[in-house]
Amino acid sequence: MAADSLDPAVAARLKRNPDGLVPAVVQQYDTGEVLMLAWMNDEALHRTLTTGRATYWSRSRSEFWVKGDTSGHVQWVKSVALDCDGDTILLQVDQVGAACHTGDRTCFDAGALTVTGTR
Repeated sequence: MAADSLDPAVAARLKRNPDGLVPAVVQQYDTGEVLMLAWMNDEALHRTLTTGRATYWSRSRSEFWVKGDTSGHVQWVKSVALDCDGDTILLQVDQVGAACHTGDRTCFDAGALTVTGTR
């Protein structure tokens, strides 16, 4: 395995969308708070695993971005796991500052939707 590529055993487990991406759910490691959802390709996952900094693929800019490089709101990676199907990545991070580009702690601060079909 090349030192600058994703472990082939890990790559073989990934089920990517047609653009070669896998969604990454990002969670605060000590509270379980869901912070955001982002996208990763093999290289973003490799960079995340080898640097300890959350690295994603920007679909709008078509480039890698390391969380916190411009905002200072760094995500220090504590653990990375694949779900049972290999089609979703779970990153548990120590979030410094806001996770959302809006400045909110989490991207899910926009308000809960009303559920009317509860038991």
